[in-house]
Amino acid sequence: MAVTSGREAVDLLDKDAANCDIVLMDVEMPEMDGFQATAIIREKEKVSGKHIPIIAMTAYSMKGDRERCLAAGMDGYVPKPIRYQELIETIQRLVLDAPDIPTHSPPEEPSMGGSE
Repeated sequence: MAVTSGREAVDLLDKDAANCDIVLMDVEMPEMDGFQATAIIREKEKVSGKHIPIIAMTAYSMKGDRERCLAAGMDGYVPKPIRYQELIETIQRLVLDAPDIPTHSPPEEPSMGGSE
């Protein structure tokens, strides 16, 4: 699911958090930026007891920007332009480390043996 503002991200998670495994949060968004949206999401998690991984996606790539995003409650940081491999590695690291994200077993293969 995609949204265009921080407010929409917060609203979406309020309505449908169960269907969201991870949030790719743009830091620069209209109405409410990624820092404000993350702060609200983290406050709500204090009540719910759940945690959704949030990855900052930003053109900010100055020294200290990663630390600023992590200090704001984001779990990962991927600078723009997005490098596919870096994004995938960040997602994998967060998903494997996040206990609240369900892991899905691969479907069982049908048995090839027949009953005779």
